[in-house]
Amino acid sequence: MKRIIRVLSLIMLLFAFTINLADAQTRKKSSRKKGAIIGGVAGAGAGALISKNHRVKGAVVGGAVGAGTGYLIGRHKDKKTGRLRK
Repeated sequence: MKRIIRVLSLIMLLFAFTINLADAQTRKKSSRKKGAIIGGVAGAGAGALISKNHRVKGAVVGGAVGAGTGYLIGRHKDKKTGRLRK
C-alpha cells in the first residue's frame, strides 16, 4: 500500500511540474513565480523523501522552504534582467 501511495504521489508531482512548464511556455511569467512554483514542488518532494516518519509534515516544510528559496532566487534574477525595480 505504501508503494502505491509513493508511486501515485510521484506521478502527481511530475504531472504538476509538466503542466507548469507548459503554462510557462505559453505565457511569460516572472522568474519569481516560476522559481516559487518549481522550488515548492521540488522542496515538497524532497521533504517527503527525507522525512521517514512524518512524510506529510516533511513535504509541507520542504515545500515552504523550497518555495521561499525559489522566490528569492527568481527575484534576484528579475532584478538582474531589469524586470523588477530595486
